[in-house]
Amino acid sequence: MNRKSFLKHLVTTIPLSISAMNLSSIQSMLGPLENTPKMPVLFLGHGSPMNAIEENEFVRGFRKVSDQIATPKAILVISAHWETKGTQVTAMQNPPTIHDFGGFPKALYEVEYPAPGSPELAKGVQDLVHSTDVHLDDKWGLDHGAWTVIRHMYPEANIPVVQLSLDYYKTPKQHYELAQELSKLREKGILIVGSGNIVHNLRMVHWQKMNENYGYDWAIEASEKIKQNILSGNHDELINFSQMGKSFQLAIPTPEHYLPLLYALALQGKNEELALFNDSYLAGSLTMTSVKIG
Repeated sequence: MNRKSFLKHLVTTIPLSISAMNLSSIQSMLGPLENTPKMPVLFLGHGSPMNAIEENEFVRGFRKVSDQIATPKAILVISAHWETKGTQVTAMQNPPTIHDFGGFPKALYEVEYPAPGSPELAKGVQDLVHSTDVHLDDKWGLDHGAWTVIRHMYPEANIPVVQLSLDYYKTPKQHYELAQELSKLREKGILIVGSGNIVHNLRMVHWQKMNENYGYDWAIEASEKIKQNILSGNHDELINFSQMGKSFQLAIPTPEHYLPLLYALALQGKNEELALFNDSYLAGSLTMTSVKIG
């Protein structure tokens, strides 16, 4: 199934200071992970699940960014495709590959990404977060927001991967503040990845422009403002996106694909380097823009 068919199918169907006690807890839970230089943080525009098996500019971008950073000890993913009541983190030894979509080629369903999990990292996340209770999950696994991009970055599937859910009862500011509590993980060799799409309105896709770098005026307006705020470090406007006018309302009709961006930006340190990549429009109402911090 090509990208056009996939989208049509979908349409129709500020680091936080840590107390000595908390630091001791993290060191206990993540004991095998020694202190490392601070790891980067990524936001990846994941797009269609078909990117898992296609060769295109976007997957080349994923591979390129992985070549630019040290090999992580583990990966924590915040995906648009795991929304829950309350905050959860996967805590199983062997998370299954979730094919959370329908109507695609058999080849896509045959793809498995058998990366190990890390109950120790899950417990470490649970101990780090104090703004809310984090529940250990043994049922979810790795959804396509995680495995379709990570398999291009680390094809040997030998790095533990853990997912953190999006609590759909939290405000954008609460998500941002929760993310800040995870900052210590960056010093343990853990790569934190937000996975979504900054502009994501499937109901307004321009089917005749599927293979072009094309954006509607409102998508371009919203995307350019968002990128300006990302590059200038103006996180307040990014958190308050729902108040930023009509173009933002069209670009972000629902928040789940946008919120992983806030998780990445919340972890940006003062004067920390930031770069955009895969910065393209698709079909008028989508962007693949991705962000590397550090």
